[in-house]
Amino acid sequence: MIKLIASDMDGTLLNASHEISEKNAEAIRYAQSLGVTVIIATGRAFYEASTPLEHSDLKVPYICLNGAEVRDESFDIISTSNLNHELVQRITTELDNEDVYYQIYTNRGIYTENPDRDLEIYVDIAERAGQQADVEKIKHAIQDRIDNGSLKVVEDYSKIESVPGELIMKILAFDSDLEKIDRVSKRLSESNHLAISSSSRGNIEITHSDAQKGIALESIAEKLGVDMDEVMAIGDNLNDVSMLSRVGYPVAMENATDEVKAVANYITESNEQDGVGNAIIKYLDEYNYE
Repeated sequence: MIKLIASDMDGTLLNASHEISEKNAEAIRYAQSLGVTVIIATGRAFYEASTPLEHSDLKVPYICLNGAEVRDESFDIISTSNLNHELVQRITTELDNEDVYYQIYTNRGIYTENPDRDLEIYVDIAERAGQQADVEKIKHAIQDRIDNGSLKVVEDYSKIESVPGELIMKILAFDSDLEKIDRVSKRLSESNHLAISSSSRGNIEITHSDAQKGIALESIAEKLGVDMDEVMAIGDNLNDVSMLSRVGYPVAMENATDEVKAVANYITESNEQDGVGNAIIKYLDEYNYE
């Protein structure tokens, strides 16, 4: 029986326009009506993760920043895991040496030195998944985040750590030169204190080693008294492997990477074809009503 479901967002729950379809939303409501807890597990910060669900009536817990921050249904923070100064210096030195662009995610928002490069990141995620991105819609969403303060444009990242109470949770790096990305990823992976993952072939998501989707999901399941064999997880990219490899019902999207498909027991339709909703309904009807 399935008692807990965790779904990734980009390339999974959301379509190429970063929207949740009505069928996916209905499937989540269906699961909740059966007493199943549904969790969003994403590399996004809470401020950008909650936006696609704002116009729905869905209330769910969030695993954000690949596990660096966990929030309950009321959006209250349950746990956090941040990068200390030494780790931040090691990461940014590697990225600067290779001239790789990056964003800094903190407990208060996302910092960027170039919003135009941010647009490139979101378009690239869609295109590398073989989808057509709505560039104008993504531009509008980025401007909305700048206007509401969740995306902060700065000239110099170095002053962020000097702000009282500002904690760096994740660094997202991006470059179209995949060899460069692979070099940086390999060097940073040598640290036992860092978790290196990806939500698209051209990026690297860097968090503390304690901040992984799978670790956060295990913690939530334990608090709910749910065995990991009773958990379903759905994802499409490398930052989802840590949770799919831990659960009893691992599901990969049709548009998922080969690494994700390798640890899945089932491959559902793509994120453009309501794959999450289809998988949830299929699994609940099959395993919760035997």
